[in-house]
Amino acid sequence: MAERTATIASKVGLHARPAAIFAEAAGEYDLEITIAADGEPADEAMDASSVLSLMSLGAEQGDKVVLRAEGAGADEALDALVRILETDHDAE
Repeated sequence: MAERTATIASKVGLHARPAAIFAEAAGEYDLEITIAADGEPADEAMDASSVLSLMSLGAEQGDKVVLRAEGAGADEALDALVRILETDHDAE
């Protein structure tokens, strides 16, 4: 299983626009991708392609989250998703 830790960069955290951008990107992969707050057990991870799940994390700017995926292309998918989380989408 591939795993990456990312730091939330958007000033408003993982809410509204940043969550929608991330969820759409996560949904483009034919993989089960999960997200959890750093330090949370893997069994509490949520569907990374769900905007509601993302917003329920309550992740704010500077918080760390853990992404996990398994299967062909998981490493590349997680690398791309980390880049999205580590970009301040409110600064664009």
